[in-house]
Amino acid sequence: MTFIRNALIVTADQVLDGTLAFDQQTIVAIDAGHVHQAGLDWQGDYLLPGMVELHTDNLEKHLMPRPKASWPVLPAILAHDAQIAAAGITTVLDAISVGDIDRDSVRMQTLEPCVAELHLAGQAGILRADHFLHLRLELAEEHLLALFAPLLQDPLLKLVSLMDHTPGQRQWADIDHYRTYVSGKRGWSDAKVESMMGHLLERQEQFAGVNRRAVVALCRALPRPVPLATHDDTTPAHVAEGVADGVGISEFPTTVAAARAARANGLGIIMGAPNLVRGGSHSGNVAAAELARADLLDALSSDYVPASLLHAAFLLQQQGFSLPKAMATVSRNPARMIGLQDRGELAVGLRADFLRVRMTRGIPVVLETWKGGARIA
Repeated sequence: MTFIRNALIVTADQVLDGTLAFDQQTIVAIDAGHVHQAGLDWQGDYLLPGMVELHTDNLEKHLMPRPKASWPVLPAILAHDAQIAAAGITTVLDAISVGDIDRDSVRMQTLEPCVAELHLAGQAGILRADHFLHLRLELAEEHLLALFAPLLQDPLLKLVSLMDHTPGQRQWADIDHYRTYVSGKRGWSDAKVESMMGHLLERQEQFAGVNRRAVVALCRALPRPVPLATHDDTTPAHVAEGVADGVGISEFPTTVAAARAARANGLGIIMGAPNLVRGGSHSGNVAAAELARADLLDALSSDYVPASLLHAAFLLQQQGFSLPKAMATVSRNPARMIGLQDRGELAVGLRADFLRVRMTRGIPVVLETWKGGARIA
C-alpha cells in the first residue's frame, strides 16, 4: 500500500488537508490530517482527480504540425498522448472527424490510420493515458455512412457527435468569423472561400438530413448504448431536434437560449476550456463564463489546447463554483456522461487516477500525473 500525505485533497464535496492511500490500482482510504508519517510527502500541493477529456482534436495538430506538412501517424499519436498526460488528463476521447469539407484534408486522409494505430498503441502498452474514440460525424459529408459504418462496432467507441459546420448557421453563423478561420487554418484565399460557399450549402441540403436520420437509426440499433451528442446548438429548435434523436449531450452551445433549452431537457452541457481561459469564443459565440454564472455548464473540454482544461477548472471559481464543483466539470461529470463509473473522482473503491498540482502565480501547474496507481507523467 502507498500513502500520499500532507496534500490538499479535493474530493467530490470538500477540500481537506490529509492523506490518500492506494493499493495497486485502487484508492483504499482518504483521511483528514496527517495520520500516516510514512509515504510520499506532497508538501501541501493539491491532490486532484485525474481529468477526463471528451472532445479534443489535439491529435490533428500533431498529424499536420505545419500547413501541408504531414507527420507519421503513430509518432503523432505518441506525441499527442505525452502532451495529454502532462496536462493531467488520464482518460481521453480522441475526437476524430468522419467527413470534412475538403477531400484532401488531413482529416480525410488519416481517419482509418488513426483508428488502427490507436488500437496498435494501446495493445502494445505504449500509451500513457487511456484513449477512447469520439467520432465527430460531419453530416453534410456525401460518403459519411460508408466511412462511419465500419467503425460502429469498434470497442473503443465511447461517443458519437452530430455536426454540421456549413457556414451561415450554428458555430459559423457569423460569416466573417468563418472566413477568418478557414483562411488561417486551411490557407484558403478570399476567392476560394467565396467559391466554396455555394457548394457547401448545396451539400448540406442534399446530404445532412438524410445522413442524420441514418446515423441515428444505426446508433439506436447498436447492442451496446453509445452516447450521442449534438454540436453547436444555436436555437431551442436545434436542441429539440437532438432530444428527438435521443441525444444526451449538448457540446458547445453557441447561445444562452440553446443552453437553457439543453438544461430544460436534461442534456449535459459541455463548453470549451479555451473559451474560458481566453475570456470568450474564438467564433464570436457565447462566452463559457456567462454560461457558468448562469449554472448552465456541466463539463469542460480542452478542445484544441490540452493545458487549458485544468486552468479553466480553477478559473470557474471566479464564476461562483466551489473547487470541488469546478473539478467535477473536468473529471466526474464527463466520466459519467459516457458511462465510466470507475474513475472521475477521489473516492474509496475508485481507480487511483490523480494529479499533483501546485499553484504558481495563480496558475495550476501539473507536477505529477498518476493513472491506476502508476505515475505516467
